[in-house]
Formats: sequence, structure tokens, C-alpha cells
Amino acid sequence: MAGSHGSKVRALYRRILQLHRVLPPDLKALGDQYVKDEFRRHKAVGSDEARRFLQEWEVYATVLWQQANNNRQNPTEKACFGTFLPEEKLNDFRDEQIGQLQELMQEATKPNRQFSITDSTKPKLSR
Repeated sequence: MAGSHGSKVRALYRRILQLHRVLPPDLKALGDQYVKDEFRRHKAVGSDEARRFLQEWEVYATVLWQQANNNRQNPTEKACFGTFLPEEKLNDFRDEQIGQLQELMQEATKPNRQFSITDSTKPKLSR
């Protein structure tokens, strides 16, 4: 995706990573890594594929922005992120993309990890 699209691509990339800041920590880490990998993978694609790539990520950024705003306006409700993937779009995916989607779904639907928080303000005993 070189050429005239360069600044637009970088701006979209930064915007998506900024939007990911509203996601829960596990989803943010997963999303950031996925975005980095996808943008890197599509650096040298043809103009038609680059156009489709940018359109889809623009839609993603718009949906994520809307969901983040909705979650902010309804703080008492559980935060909700994601959208339905219609079968027509799924049929357009290549086998490699289906595999990536399967891996992403497995990672995103893992049970919540339990975090261990320690109190770092307690003085440590020295020997």
C-alpha cells in the first residue's frame, strides 16, 4: 500500500490503535497485534485490494467509535464491542482468512483471565 495512500493508511492505523484504548485489556492486546499484523501484511498489495482493505478498516473504526460512545453514554450497562458478520461476507473470504478468523474467534472467546494484584505499597522485609 505504498504511494499516495501512505498518509491515509498511517492516519487510519493510528486512529484504530487509539480506539483500541477503550477495549478491555485482553481485547486491546489482541486487537493491537491483529491490526499491526494485517497492516504489515498488506503493505505491498495492489490498488484494488488496498482500496478494499482501507474501506473495511474504515468501517471497523467507525463501528468501534460508535460502540465506544454508546458504552460511555450507558456506563451502567456492560460494555459491548463487536458486530455480526453476514454469511455473504464470509463467503468472500479466502481459506487463509477463514483460518485467521477462526484463530481470532478462539482467542477472543477464551474465558477471562484472572489477574493477581499485589499491594506494592507494603514495605519489603530485608534479611
